Amino acid sequence: MFDHWALSMSTYTVRIATPDDAATIVEFNARLATETEERTLDRNLLRRGVEALLADAAKGTYYVAIHGAAIVGQLMITYEWSDWRNGMFWWIQSVYVKPEERGKGVFGLLYGYLLEEAKRRGGIAGLRLYVDHANTRAQTTYAKLGMKKSGYEMFELDFVLG
Repeated sequence: MFDHWALSMSTYTVRIATPDDAATIVEFNARLATETEERTLDRNLLRRGVEALLADAAKGTYYVAIHGAAIVGQLMITYEWSDWRNGMFWWIQSVYVKPEERGKGVFGLLYGYLLEEAKRRGGIAGLRLYVDHANTRAQTTYAKLGMKKSGYEMFELDFVLG
């Protein structure tokens, strides 16, 4: 479905984020929190969190979509081991596409790149993400890409943001 040839033919490219991308990722994450949860994040805490992940691949990986010289979209993956499957789930998080780039397939490109990377590496049990129940646009996008609603509800106890 998404092969390297198709990705390279796009006017957009995808790559793993580097520490040089931290300021943009911080900005995108702050916008994401405002848009989706009406939350204003502490920029210093957010910056430290982004930099910590970029410095330690065991925490996760950011992928960025580039158009021209600019980052126009991002997603982050973190990891969950499944003993039932003897494999790793990649959790997709921190999905953001600049408003003027939405509807152009940027998330699809990032997702396709991730699928190819999972196939190439092997041992990946699947991809997961969570989405706000009111974010129907995102839900429609995920469904079009072949993702399905799981039978699970998410619960949390947040020690930092409450």
